[in-house]
Amino acid sequence: MKNTKILPVIVIAVSMLLNACSAAGLSIAAPAPLSNTTTRSNPASAPLAANPQAVADVTALQSAYEAVFQIVNPSVVTIEIGSRVTGTNGPGGLGRQGNGQVVPVAEGSGFIWDASGHIVTNNHVVTGADKITVTFSDGSSYGAKLIGTDPNTDLAVIQVTGAQASLLKPITVGDSTQVKVGEMVVAVGNPFGLANTMTTGIVSAISRSIQAGSSSQNSNAPSFSIPDVIQTDAAINPGNSGGVLVDMSGALIGVPSQIESQSGSNSGVGFAIPSAIVNKVVPQLISKGVAVHSFLGISGTTVNSDVVSALNLKAGQQGVLVASVVPGGPAEKAGLKPATVDASGTPTAVGDIITGIDGRSIVTFEDLVSYLSANTQPGQSVTLNVLRAGSDTTVQVTLGTQPTK
Repeated sequence: MKNTKILPVIVIAVSMLLNACSAAGLSIAAPAPLSNTTTRSNPASAPLAANPQAVADVTALQSAYEAVFQIVNPSVVTIEIGSRVTGTNGPGGLGRQGNGQVVPVAEGSGFIWDASGHIVTNNHVVTGADKITVTFSDGSSYGAKLIGTDPNTDLAVIQVTGAQASLLKPITVGDSTQVKVGEMVVAVGNPFGLANTMTTGIVSAISRSIQAGSSSQNSNAPSFSIPDVIQTDAAINPGNSGGVLVDMSGALIGVPSQIESQSGSNSGVGFAIPSAIVNKVVPQLISKGVAVHSFLGISGTTVNSDVVSALNLKAGQQGVLVASVVPGGPAEKAGLKPATVDASGTPTAVGDIITGIDGRSIVTFEDLVSYLSANTQPGQSVTLNVLRAGSDTTVQVTLGTQPTK
């Protein structure tokens, strides 16, 4: 995943440390007898216990966190993946003789979607699973079967069998389109196999995009961007993928999926698939086992100052430069013209620049992907505003269906 590393098993969490510092300001008039010493207290720097409002604020925040955990934790599960050992190498290439036995190979997280036992997790958590075991917050475990997968959004649905109805406490789904930077959030999951773990923090950015899939998957398969991803300063670590990122009411706003890390563990930049996409994909996976997404059939790049300079565009030009079109895809059929690029992928001759879609301005590649994801479906016709050879024009495109990996 280039710099963004997909951990085999990951979940987001968000950490906030509350520090209470104490000091007393002492001012002594000089020269004067000790009895004339004057002490002036600054409420902002006084010991926490001496500041009733500060105590009340911290107590209220702590109570809010406790309440969120009590609401959310029963809806979060641990998922254990087993794979069948075959051949002579055995798991991990340890030289064991494979005999068809199913052995545990990975753990992840998931959350209860409905009272029928459907559980949502990341696709990369359950990829290649021969056996799936779900452990609930009370420690009880049950088998589960795979219902549907969507590699293009890294989401999957499994269904637990035999679990008591009292264990099936569906998560409340919130509205990720209303999330704001700076908003306090909570994550619950299974980092490093430590079930029922909660971490806290904030939303550090919104409207990010990440690539679906992992480096372990077929490198020749198509790769698509997941739009409107929530970035957080969560402590995301192995075992947390597929868990929950919730707001302070306990409503789901994202599903932790990836981190930005050089070490493979948390570095304070994590990414969660927004609940708006979860709401769109999961019902399709439950009903059909697959999800469909609109397909324009281009690769592109945001027009920035480097692109402007390289192609001698007018200063301040914005939009999405069409870098390539998929042969036989919707964009090629509609006549979109790609740029000419050199061996390193640097554009050397300008192609079409998309500046709008259905009357909405397009500034970045993320804008285009986000609009297609939220507002269109396969077979729908869209109108693109295009800058072509210095002149504005419009192009009608009938969208196709994204290929699957």
